[in-house]
Amino acid sequence: MQGILYFVPTPVGNLEDMTFRAIKILKEADYILCEDTRTSGVLLKHFEISKPLKSYHLHNEHQSTQKIIDDLMNGQRIAMITDAGTPGISDPGYLLAKACADNDIQMICLPGATAFVPALVVSGLPNHDFYFAGFLPQKKGRQTKLKQLAEEKKTIVLYESPHKINTTLEQIQEFFGENTRISLSREISKKFEETKRGTIAELIAFSKSKTLKGEIVLVINNSI
Repeated sequence: MQGILYFVPTPVGNLEDMTFRAIKILKEADYILCEDTRTSGVLLKHFEISKPLKSYHLHNEHQSTQKIIDDLMNGQRIAMITDAGTPGISDPGYLLAKACADNDIQMICLPGATAFVPALVVSGLPNHDFYFAGFLPQKKGRQTKLKQLAEEKKTIVLYESPHKINTTLEQIQEFFGENTRISLSREISKKFEETKRGTIAELIAFSKSKTLKGEIVLVINNSI
């Protein structure tokens, strides 16, 4: 019989966000795929999970995927986690999911932690129709992408790193307009979780007034 690939979400902050089912699946897997074995090792040790770990990240996924498919075809049960959140959502996972679909291998994704959903819910902005854009391009194509997003007449959700947040907010002001309302959430589910809401000008002033840390989720009201 063929095996099963499990995509297992892990906490984006508070370890208590780990589900009982996620722990059970990880304990039953033949081995666990992870971005960074050191980061995942801390999480797994906390929940007393002792399984072989194999690195699977953006720099080796093309070379590693076929071996994983072979293992699945031979009946192994494999779990995939990332450093935080749900695999495949702005993290490795798509390439392996596509390979499993192409080979008709069963996949199960457990529901669980992901950063953008809490940020969208608490933004107070329309969430019935939204566009999740993940991270913007690092360099080339960044402004082109923002221009495209400005044409989407729905709520826009972005991820951003602390060292680029000021530039990104200024670019949002340029392409979306002075009166755009926006919500900024950071350190989701952690001790210093914070959400700031207001106009783009107010968010620029807020961001420049302090040193922001942790992954940031931006929710932009661009709906009609």
